[in-house]
Amino acid sequence: MALRIMTIYGTRPEAIKVAPIIKAIERADGLENVIVVTGQHREMLDQVNTIFRIVPDHDLSIMSAGQSLNGIVAKVISGVDQILATEKPDVVIVQGDTSTVMGAAIATFNRQIPVVHLEAGLRSGDINSPFPEEANRKLTSQIAALHLAPTSTSKANLTREDVSENDIVVTGNSVIDTLMFTSKTLDVHFDDTRLEALQEAKESGNLTSVLLVTAHRRENLGSAMERIGAAIADLARKYPDLAIVFPIHLNPKVRSAIRPAVEGLENVLLVEPLAYAQFTRMLSIADVVLTDSGGVQEEAPSLGKPVLVMRENTERPEAVVAGTVKLIGTHQNRLVDEVSLLLDSKEAYSGMANAVNPYGDGGAAKRTIDALRWKFSNGPRPIDF
Repeated sequence: MALRIMTIYGTRPEAIKVAPIIKAIERADGLENVIVVTGQHREMLDQVNTIFRIVPDHDLSIMSAGQSLNGIVAKVISGVDQILATEKPDVVIVQGDTSTVMGAAIATFNRQIPVVHLEAGLRSGDINSPFPEEANRKLTSQIAALHLAPTSTSKANLTREDVSENDIVVTGNSVIDTLMFTSKTLDVHFDDTRLEALQEAKESGNLTSVLLVTAHRRENLGSAMERIGAAIADLARKYPDLAIVFPIHLNPKVRSAIRPAVEGLENVLLVEPLAYAQFTRMLSIADVVLTDSGGVQEEAPSLGKPVLVMRENTERPEAVVAGTVKLIGTHQNRLVDEVSLLLDSKEAYSGMANAVNPYGDGGAAKRTIDALRWKFSNGPRPIDF
């Protein structure tokens, strides 16, 4: 009898990381796929599903304007519970640290169905940063039956919390599987003509440097986001030949903080959020990445891009130790100084650009399948990444 595996996800970052797992389950003998999306992100989620030709079996479509975190979690638990009752999976996979993950894990646990936590063991050490992600992943760890840790550091975090090594497999991060697929197989074109022109200028040698910026974290909303906007404006004026590309988040609090600061600066390109394949292409064009994102900390090093992280801590310390990622906070002057150092110093730039990426080798999906078979179908234990 096939092992019936339900994968539940709701945001673009989750979709990016579960996509290679879902496709691997499709190809595997003795495994059966049930795909559930919550729609915690809508358009951005759908974009990734389209790239990988994933058609969900169930879509909760939970999002509505202005709803609270508790409202999201309540919808997830209620909606997932009904689907679990109907589909009766043998095991449920959740990925990461969103409200979808935590709510789906609780609903699954209450049905006494094993929870598999993909990208388990990330820890910042501060329950309020990132918020609510740090709490979500710790809560999920408490009830997971199988922890798929991306790195040995993540595994160590789990064992310190008394998770048994018999319940942990180190798989590498599946985001690298996805990145390798998109960079090798997709012919990507930008919808925005300004980005098409920028790409042509970069490839022809008529453009020296590109700074890619992303910012959206809850803890950076308000004054921190205003400082980020001011720093971008300072950099635009300091380096008139620098192209600054900012795919600006849909959150109105982000837009209201950033737009006034950079208005009228011709070398700052505020663009709508990019589809995943387009964002990957933009990463390959960029010289420096300035971000508060978690996933970008994993993706950019694979392409040899220095990453400056606008946070005080990170649940992904491996790249900081390796030297390809640097935590710089959100103080305006420091943001300007750290970007300037990479633009002005070849030594500083090469030191970060040539660091080794510790997050994966493109084999995370295969190790995940092997781990599922080991834990739930009496297969051999996979070798840790």
